[in-house]
Amino acid sequence: MENWRIKLSLFLNYFVFAILLNSVGTVILQVQNNFGVSEGAASTLEAFKDLSIAIASFLIASYVVRIGYKRCMLIALGIVSAMTLMMPMLPAFWAVKLLFAAVGVSFALIKVSVFATIGIITHSEKEHASFMNFLESVFMVGVLSGYFIFSAFVDDADKTSTSWFRVYYVLSAMSILAFVLLLSTKLDESKVHTEKSAGLGEDFGKMLSLLAKPLVLIFIGSVFLYVMIEQGMMSWLPSFNQRVFNLPSSLSIQMSSILAASLAVGRFAGGFVLKKMHWFKVLSFCIIAAGVLMLLSLQLAGSGSTREVSGWADAPLAAYVVPLIGICLAPIYPAINSVILSKLPVTQHAPMSGLIVVFSAIGGTTGSIITGNLFGVFKGQEQIAFYLLLIPIVAILIVLFFFKKETDKIPFEGGGG
Repeated sequence: MENWRIKLSLFLNYFVFAILLNSVGTVILQVQNNFGVSEGAASTLEAFKDLSIAIASFLIASYVVRIGYKRCMLIALGIVSAMTLMMPMLPAFWAVKLLFAAVGVSFALIKVSVFATIGIITHSEKEHASFMNFLESVFMVGVLSGYFIFSAFVDDADKTSTSWFRVYYVLSAMSILAFVLLLSTKLDESKVHTEKSAGLGEDFGKMLSLLAKPLVLIFIGSVFLYVMIEQGMMSWLPSFNQRVFNLPSSLSIQMSSILAASLAVGRFAGGFVLKKMHWFKVLSFCIIAAGVLMLLSLQLAGSGSTREVSGWADAPLAAYVVPLIGICLAPIYPAINSVILSKLPVTQHAPMSGLIVVFSAIGGTTGSIITGNLFGVFKGQEQIAFYLLLIPIVAILIVLFFFKKETDKIPFEGGGG
């Protein structure tokens, strides 16, 4: 398999950061239990993570080519290895904020570098879209694993226990393993160094100039809407499970893994389907199906459950059905990212990846904070917060129609050797 070692490294990098980034939903639940913080205060963890991603991406994306994709990824893995190693010694809300800020900055380096690297190891638009979906499916497997890893350290007998902070020793070991694998892997970046700009200012200007393209602006709108939907659900599903279905904390976290599993399955399947079918047909079907399933599953959830639940077998049917929306949503994000990148020359992949990361982060923060505050407003009726996600679901279908019209005008520009 061509480039198998670097592809494995990209998969492992994404797997590690998937656990760290998407632990925010679990941590939101735990800091409310441990430190008595409000829903609004807990939701700011999403901002510490996503705004760090956005700011770092905006500032460094245009310089990633100069620093080097591999070097950027090594720096990121080094930062999270050190931070996670220190976390068990710092069981406090301020330390959690600091961790997510560090993870955010590191992920900005990882995601821009990974997305740009894909452009030099794939050869066609369909191969690019397929690999992107497989990569994102590995990301969701990481998210899925994270729920079980974290829940194994949660003490249901004592909600105020901070013993769950020991999970960060495990995550530190995984980060170090990813660092060693990448360090020992060769990556030929010569293709993107063939056209060097006059200076850093010109590189940064090229990234900003992308914002003048109608195609890019429409794409940004679709990315923002998608991440707002996904992160709004993912960050608050553990709390939703606990409040609506009366599940214990550890089970609330574990059952949230169904959403991650659904996203992983959907993206893995999308990797095959997108090799055969046009992306717009696939995504249109997925969005409509997601909206229908959202309505049906929340109707099934009804007014929740008041009976005591002790395990998976006791959980109500709706607790299994609500997160299945992820199967329908799954292919959207990697597909639209692949489409925009495959329409640009490889020398523009790093700055475009930076914009993807920036607006994904802003969308994620917006979705989590809005959903968190809606949870506070509709206490006892948390389903309403999820019902309101139907608004961006309808909006993204409209935006993607215009995105298709723009992309149809441009041939494939990426490709690797």
